[in-house]
Amino acid sequence: MFGLGMPELIVILIIILIIFGAGKLPEIGSGIGKGIRNFKKATHDKTDEIGASEDKKNKSEEET
Repeated sequence: MFGLGMPELIVILIIILIIFGAGKLPEIGSGIGKGIRNFKKATHDKTDEIGASEDKKNKSEEET
């Protein structure tokens, strides 16, 4: 994971705790989770869209 081990991740977490405080961590985590979820959904939808357009193209070629 980008060459980060457990000690590095702990140091990053401590720095985040110092900067934002413990009260903001759930909000930050929620925001990151929603962002990742939306990104996955958008890439999945785009893949479906590409596949659907290829299917339509193949059907039109078969009919002619």
